Amino acid sequence: MKFFRILFLISLLLLPVSGFAADDGYGYPIPGSYEATILGTPAALMPELPTKMNTRQLVIEIMPDRKKPPIFYYDEGLRCTFAYQQKKAPLVFLIAGTGASDRSAKLMTMMKAFYQAGFHVITLPSPSNANFIISASLSHIPGDATEDAADLYRVMEAVWKQIGKDVEVSSFHLCGYSMGGTQAAFVAKLDEERLVFNFRKVLMINPPVSIYNSALRIEELLKQIPGGAKKQGIFFNKMLSKFSEFYQYGNYVAINDDFLYSIYIEKLFSREETAGLIGLTFRINLAGLIFASDVMTNSGYVVPKNRVLSPTESLSDYFLVSTHLGFLDYFNEYLFPSVHKQKPDMTKQAFIDAQSLRSIEGYLKSSGKFGVMTNENDFILTKADLDYLRNVFAERAKIYPSGGHLGNLEYKDNLAYMVEFFK
Repeated sequence: MKFFRILFLISLLLLPVSGFAADDGYGYPIPGSYEATILGTPAALMPELPTKMNTRQLVIEIMPDRKKPPIFYYDEGLRCTFAYQQKKAPLVFLIAGTGASDRSAKLMTMMKAFYQAGFHVITLPSPSNANFIISASLSHIPGDATEDAADLYRVMEAVWKQIGKDVEVSSFHLCGYSMGGTQAAFVAKLDEERLVFNFRKVLMINPPVSIYNSALRIEELLKQIPGGAKKQGIFFNKMLSKFSEFYQYGNYVAINDDFLYSIYIEKLFSREETAGLIGLTFRINLAGLIFASDVMTNSGYVVPKNRVLSPTESLSDYFLVSTHLGFLDYFNEYLFPSVHKQKPDMTKQAFIDAQSLRSIEGYLKSSGKFGVMTNENDFILTKADLDYLRNVFAERAKIYPSGGHLGNLEYKDNLAYMVEFFK
């Protein structure tokens, strides 16, 4: 399998200079936005990180009296991961991106980088992760940035209450990626009022400026599937078939970075298919969110109202229905009606605007604690979004020429910048 990695690196050397964005010496090697997003960073270009850390898996009952439906029998509380130093050190909370758990691959890499630099680290699942929806969300309906921030803050307080007596902390910091990056800004603003942590530094990595607009941009990728989003089942089966045939043909023993990079070299998927795969992944994550939320609220959106699902019941039909619901369906038919019920004077546009960094622009501009790190070719952002980030954060904005959406997060230069920001 080393052969494919060598072939991959050789192919990069043979690429014409015009194939890359003007990089000023930036060495991330995958120029395409969609390709970078899916492939991430070649292992050879990641830094050496610790293989052993002092860690604890935390399972916290945020709301001990909450009754959970039988189908979620396995959920014993919110799961967070804690890596700790043996001496007094700064502590950084890390918020996962859309749908991700506290142990997502990107969070684990970030945890190792910060731990290596001498930080205590606590990783938190996304408010759109099923575990969070079941165990930590007050409304069980993610998507309101202010409410999600309040839920996250409640979790942070509970985590600190559990581990605070065991470690010495010199200062608190906050970092999040993708939607977790935007949520970090709202959490920090809440902390200005409550002053439990008094975050010294806050870094947003590849954040959407408008959560609503960025979600629509990701959904748009499904239109690049032949036949559009309605053909996603056929498209998924076709992609899986191509994937499987290539795997068998190459006589692989694992689906790892060598395998993925060899796919990249062989151009197994077109640019349109790659975009479609990203959109499909988002749709599957959304399906998990919708199902967990619907069961917890007993709203009857997907599962019939008052239907009690047993732990052994098949969920395939509900999953199929959920995957055919797009972001606009969720927003217009489920999320906003719930918000409007609580706030009758709230218009849809006002709610959309409230989910944007622009709604807290004055705070972001005036506070020197914030930084942002993103990419010129991140497809969840428009040119106007990038200009906005440059204008608001000025020298506190680090914008790389390539990397797509989070594709370069694990690249050695990016991780070094993250750590240095907090130092």
